[in-house]
Amino acid sequence: MQTATVEEVQARLPEILAHLAPGEEVVITRAGVPIAKLLPELPKGVPMPGRGKGKVLYMAPDFDAPLDDFKEYVG
Repeated sequence: MQTATVEEVQARLPEILAHLAPGEEVVITRAGVPIAKLLPELPKGVPMPGRGKGKVLYMAPDFDAPLDDFKEYVG
């Protein structure tokens, strides 16, 4: 994790963005206190833990119940 002050980011933003690789982050500080994070945008197809959080709005109550098609296989 790279850190930079607000002044450094203002002076070198194009350079910082050009070198920001996927998975990296730059923590922006003011007076030594972190105030923001600069993260690269990932393409939509790239799997990332937590990306689907909050997207499942409904799950049937019998979601975990055995399927009728497999009753003969279940003892």
